Amino acid sequence: MQRIRLRYTKRGRLRFTSHRDFQRAFERALRRAEVPMAYSAGFTPHPKVSYANAAPTGTGSEAEYLEIALTEARDPEQLRVLLDASLPAGLDIVDAVEAHTSGLADRLTASVWELRLDGVDPADARRAVEAFNAAETVEVQRRTKNGMRTFDARSAVVSLESTETHGSPADRPTDQPCAILRLVVRHVTPAVRPDDVLSGLRAVADLAPPVPAAVTRLAQGLFDEETGTVTDPLAPDREAAATAPHKAAATAAATAPA
Repeated sequence: MQRIRLRYTKRGRLRFTSHRDFQRAFERALRRAEVPMAYSAGFTPHPKVSYANAAPTGTGSEAEYLEIALTEARDPEQLRVLLDASLPAGLDIVDAVEAHTSGLADRLTASVWELRLDGVDPADARRAVEAFNAAETVEVQRRTKNGMRTFDARSAVVSLESTETHGSPADRPTDQPCAILRLVVRHVTPAVRPDDVLSGLRAVADLAPPVPAAVTRLAQGLFDEETGTVTDPLAPDREAAATAPHKAAATAAATAPA
């Protein structure tokens, strides 16, 4: 059995697809591409696909991850091209590696988000960000299936800044003022989402965008404490794949008869 890990995107209108919608589209793509999938046992077998930390419905993403199990070996890049061609534009398979390590989900411990606030003056956004960062705690409320829940949105936020950078996948043309925020947040329980941070900005600085924010996840992976960056979760698999041929050659040489 071979395991392949994929990174995919949710862009444009496809940002509004739910996780279940993506699952259905991806399983159709697997059939169209004739991928030799491994199936679960039991009365209703289903393809062995593991999804990791999907973005909320309505948010775009450049960094969604999943893993599939195959019964026959395939070249990861060729498989990526076939699957990408079988999915609608906006749901794009942009990276594929063979799994050589364990624990992909364990390497998704933080996310980088971009929040585009149309109609918000950048100066007002900077003041709100300063107030949020200065606060020790920022309590917000979110409705859950068990009712309203209050929690601290500040503790999970590694960094929040106002930036002048434009040109992200979340861009929407507008003649109105526009503030762009960059957010790095740890994956904790309960999860702190970009909309919770927006609620926190409203609580500490009365910042209320006139239209819903355009939110895009730019990256997710392990948070590097030394550099303050979120690292590529597929990098360990790429590194293991690069060293595997050398290890095999060394083993063969060591066991060869004199």
